[in-house]
Amino acid sequence: MKLITSRSNPLYREIRQLAGSAQARRKATRTILDGIHLCCAYLQHIGNPLCCVVNESSKSRPEIADILAVCQARAVSCMLLRDFLYEGISQVEEGVGILFVIEPPVYPVPAKVAQTTVLLDRIQDPGNLGSILRSASAAGIREVFCSEGTAAAWSPRVLRAGMGAHFMIRIYENSDLTKWIDDSELMVVATVPIAEKSIYDFDLKKPVAWLFGHEGQGVAPILQSKADVLLNVPHAGKQDSLNVAACAAVCFFEQLRQNRAGSMLLV
Repeated sequence: MKLITSRSNPLYREIRQLAGSAQARRKATRTILDGIHLCCAYLQHIGNPLCCVVNESSKSRPEIADILAVCQARAVSCMLLRDFLYEGISQVEEGVGILFVIEPPVYPVPAKVAQTTVLLDRIQDPGNLGSILRSASAAGIREVFCSEGTAAAWSPRVLRAGMGAHFMIRIYENSDLTKWIDDSELMVVATVPIAEKSIYDFDLKKPVAWLFGHEGQGVAPILQSKADVLLNVPHAGKQDSLNVAACAAVCFFEQLRQNRAGSMLLV
């Protein structure tokens, strides 16, 4: 394992750029996974990273030593950084001292989607996007289409909020949602603050395309006009609406509840 001790090292400078610059990540088509959980999830669900980077003072921690052993057994390039160098690239406060450099997986766009999926229209907050991906994965949803203007799905902040969900679903960025809806046979369900029906009054036992919009502006009018159904999420408080990530989670798990209740009735 190579020990790096200088900020001028070319490999270190490249990793530091990836950690701190969205432009550098786009240009290199690479990103950073920071922390034990994300690294383990990647090894389990995707495969080998391009590089494993470890903080010198953390290399003997059992959980990190285990990840290092897996990477070395798979002939992954591993780097050891002095503590002050690692602190210059990690964005996790009180982090545990390991990160991966990866190429985000790219999937061919499916010609047809038959199972419940998610359409995201200009979701801009990285925390919201990561939370939606995490909830979608937990609810068994496997495909998410993001419009142009949505936060970069593979940015470190979105990855941290997603907690490994990225590696269990397929994410399609810069999707033309207007065309997607026109070409799809799935029922498109958009959530809006005011609608005649709530998600609790609607039959969600069949696959749908959930459509969620911008945090402030909501679903774009053109997309809303193409939706088959407009539903709201009722709430008892005085807030006008829910946070989009919270709204998405409620919708996903109401659909999951209805399907499980239906399955129990058939037994």
